[in-house]
Amino acid sequence: MGAVELPVVVGVDGSEAASDALDWAAELAGRRGLPLRVVHASLWERYEGYVAGTAADRPAERLHSEAVLATAAERAGRRVPALKVMTDLAADDAVTALLRAGQSAEALVVGSRGRGEFASLLLGSVGLGIAARAQCPVVVVRGRPENVHGGMNRVVVGIAERERPSEREPAPPSPAVAFALREARLRGGELEAVHAWRCAGPEDHGTRESHRARENHTGHESHGAREDHARRAAELLDETLGGATAAGLPPVPVAHRPVEGTARKALLVASAHADLLVVGARRRQGHFGMQLGLVNHAVLHHAKCPVAVVPVS
Repeated sequence: MGAVELPVVVGVDGSEAASDALDWAAELAGRRGLPLRVVHASLWERYEGYVAGTAADRPAERLHSEAVLATAAERAGRRVPALKVMTDLAADDAVTALLRAGQSAEALVVGSRGRGEFASLLLGSVGLGIAARAQCPVVVVRGRPENVHGGMNRVVVGIAERERPSEREPAPPSPAVAFALREARLRGGELEAVHAWRCAGPEDHGTRESHRARENHTGHESHGAREDHARRAAELLDETLGGATAAGLPPVPVAHRPVEGTARKALLVASAHADLLVVGARRRQGHFGMQLGLVNHAVLHHAKCPVAVVPVS
């Protein structure tokens, strides 16, 4: 028997942001030759105060939900004509429905905002909840139209220090790198690997004057330390991506970007010229879900392009 063909799952609620997520998910499924599963949570409407929760309103609520799904399926089919589209009306809240669907999915795609008075809170309540707890990669479709629509021809992946492979034998690429590399290859674009480094120590939190005085006395040492950090950052990128290109597959142009500064700033700057930003999130030992961390929270809220959060064991 061959491998099970897992679908790309997308959540829809009838909002404009959900339509962007639907288009993005349909194209992802089309590139990977996978079916698309469109999920609408019927309790999503009540959650947003859009439909009253009385028994008398339930038939109207179901009709509305079925219309949302039918419209979404038709849109996805127009977007990618050969795509196999499945629909799922889940009698549950959005997070529960999508997490369940994500248990057997290639990837889970959601919009960054919803509809109605809770629109500004939707990423916090739904998108972040899914990104932190899903068992598969989660893509939050956000950012500027030119980035969302794939006009940059570049995928960016963030490389953390802890992803350094063993010095004795090269490790396979991390799940985040593998996801980013595959997307870059299928898109026919470039992969940009970003690693941020800093050589400032705790003593650098003093006054500007004391910092300038230290620089005057130890300028050559600071310069040497900076060069050392930059070299180690470049080595990390080489090691992490050294075995990433698979034999027999089209080569992917890879740009190594060691950046002095914070990871948050480096990734947000890189997102401005990317179609997709990929970050890893480590699973929490003994707990359900993943550690998103401050950097992942920042890019999910502020990136200029869609963000993929990929579970890393």
